[in-house]
Amino acid sequence: MAEEHYMKIIETGVIAIAFVVIRTIIFRIINKTMTDRFLHETRGIVMKKVISITLSLIALIFILLIWGVDQTELAVFIGSVLTVVGVAFFAQWSILSNITSSIIIFFNHPIMLNDQIVIMEAKDFEIRGKVTNIGLFFITLEMADGEELSLPNNVFIQKSVRKISKA
Repeated sequence: MAEEHYMKIIETGVIAIAFVVIRTIIFRIINKTMTDRFLHETRGIVMKKVISITLSLIALIFILLIWGVDQTELAVFIGSVLTVVGVAFFAQWSILSNITSSIIIFFNHPIMLNDQIVIMEAKDFEIRGKVTNIGLFFITLEMADGEELSLPNNVFIQKSVRKISKA
């Protein structure tokens, strides 16, 4: 009986070490991306929180399995939670879409804070402004008249954007 507990403790320790190593590697990738692209620190903080939560949930599931939680009960519980979350996201599809878009913008979009940009909205209509914030759900532009415009991330990545200059 004691040997079985020692084995579970060792397996839990391995999961914890793997969690820390994987999280450290991913955080270094995020920090390198932020440094290479001169991104604002708050963008990295948001990405790190999303990744930490995801990795923590995965590690928790493995630890629960190690300590003998019945796999069918765990599967039913996870399925129920995912169903509720899925229904909530379906009801608010834009939330999931904006989070996904923020990850795409973080890693692949050339626009950075303080860039002067033009968004080609229609053939004869443009939105001009300075990027003042890139958040998890919205990108905020400061217009020439001092007003602020917030665009959902999923809308922003669908538009043609021209970078005028970096302020």
